[in-house]
Amino acid sequence: MLSATAPLLDRLRAIVGARHVLTGCDATRAFATGYRYGNGDVLAVVRPGTPLEQYHAFCACIAADVIVIAQAANTGLTGGSTPHGHYDRPVVIINTLRLKGVHALAGGTQVVCLAGATLYDLERELAPLGREPHSVIGSSCIGASVIGGICNNSGGALIRRGPAYTEMALFARVMADGTVELVNHLGLDLGTTPEDILGRIGQGRLPVTGEAGAAPCAASCQDYAARVRDIAAPSPARYNADPERLFEASGSAGKVMVFAVRLDTFPREEQTATFYIGTNDTAELTRLRRTILAQFRELPISGEYIHRDAFDIAAVYGKDVFVAIERFGTDRLPRLFALKNRIDAVARRWRILPANLSDRVMQAASRLLPQHLPPRMRAWRDRFTHHLILKMPRDGVDEARTLLAQMFPSATGDMFECTPHEAQKAFLHRFAVAGAAIRYRAIHADRVGDIVALDIALRRNDEDWLEVLPSAIADAIEARLYYGHFFCHVFHQDYILKKGVDPLALEHRMWDLLDARGAEYPAEHNVGHLYPAKPALAAHYRALDPGNRLNPGIGQTSRQRDWQ
Repeated sequence: MLSATAPLLDRLRAIVGARHVLTGCDATRAFATGYRYGNGDVLAVVRPGTPLEQYHAFCACIAADVIVIAQAANTGLTGGSTPHGHYDRPVVIINTLRLKGVHALAGGTQVVCLAGATLYDLERELAPLGREPHSVIGSSCIGASVIGGICNNSGGALIRRGPAYTEMALFARVMADGTVELVNHLGLDLGTTPEDILGRIGQGRLPVTGEAGAAPCAASCQDYAARVRDIAAPSPARYNADPERLFEASGSAGKVMVFAVRLDTFPREEQTATFYIGTNDTAELTRLRRTILAQFRELPISGEYIHRDAFDIAAVYGKDVFVAIERFGTDRLPRLFALKNRIDAVARRWRILPANLSDRVMQAASRLLPQHLPPRMRAWRDRFTHHLILKMPRDGVDEARTLLAQMFPSATGDMFECTPHEAQKAFLHRFAVAGAAIRYRAIHADRVGDIVALDIALRRNDEDWLEVLPSAIADAIEARLYYGHFFCHVFHQDYILKKGVDPLALEHRMWDLLDARGAEYPAEHNVGHLYPAKPALAAHYRALDPGNRLNPGIGQTSRQRDWQ
């Protein structure tokens, strides 16, 4: 195998430089292992430094008949950008994180993002222009890439913006005969040859605003506000495999090699107000959601739900992440995660050191930190099981104040309007929930089992949104974390299992319950290698990649050449 692939490795080193072609288990492990799920053997990890290098490396891999997996930040939860299991050909990962670049169009109302641009990079570039990207909290804090969100049709916390979506992308696809075709659907005249097109994109030499013209296609979800308001619809507002959101790079899951995408940006919200709501009756939150979506002139900016159990676990096992973001900002967090990975790599080589060394060190340090949650949030935790953080735009604040004053206090619930300090902490705490289950399992690995992580989209007309598990399933679970984007009816449900419980068997039993409820899943984290791709999604993959050369096996589809 090594002798057969040696010419390819030599070619890749000539394209990107020897130091950017990683081989061997130690050098490639961090790239070949998913953030939460998935791992496998790779021939090499290639880290191009320009879009043209990315293109030539891709062409070299296709010519050598190896599998290509495109990867950016590797922050996904379902293993969608890492290998998993065995393949019929060698695997090369093309990691794009060196390919930074965010280029504004039309005064920043749109942007062109290169393959390695992160949500944080985009947020930072847009801030001086008074603009925001599709997502401004959540994955941006751990360095997820812009294009990763597009390829996965990822969601977000911001109600009016819907899933990440564009019809304008620059990508390469492999035709049925194995030839590579470069497709420029950015709506920008960048030349005719790959050298012209990719050279100009890499250098940011785009047409000036007047020459760029209006976008010929959609660069965001145009109809989502109307869609989420339709509370009578017996279908979810958004989910990954929605056939209406599968278009070339959007929803491609690595079945094409994407170099750049063109996206809409949004005006930064000013003079907002945040309300913290607690209740012991889920019907109160249902009535609030349905009233706001059906009757308010202005949709909320966001409405984030947290169950008390998730609140408690995040307060202990997400504390260090909370404090790190609060004190150092989101731009430092990717470096902290990189340091964490290096510590864990050293610990794996020295068996005398405990497993999950970095998690144990960070958790021990967090115990020395002072209380980080405001008194009113802690008081609401003691009083109420269900928590909702509601953020309203300037023109919707009075509407919200009037409705909330009519509803609360009640026999089962109450609310308060947050100070800016409390609002910041409330949303940071909500973000910290996402990684708390992983930390909990790492610290208690001796007594708990694996994690089953579901993100589900309920029907828009569902009123009974909180699940009730049968005892046969509930008894197998050590801890549950329920949280999510309440108005979109998209929920994250993390289950920390008891020792010895088979996670895949339990998850499949949960799928049956979700199917009976008419839910769609996954809602925003991609099928990865955990979920079977539904027919429309599988057909999208096959149309993009007829030879099954890119990320084969995604969505539990065939791993074999030509989809055999």
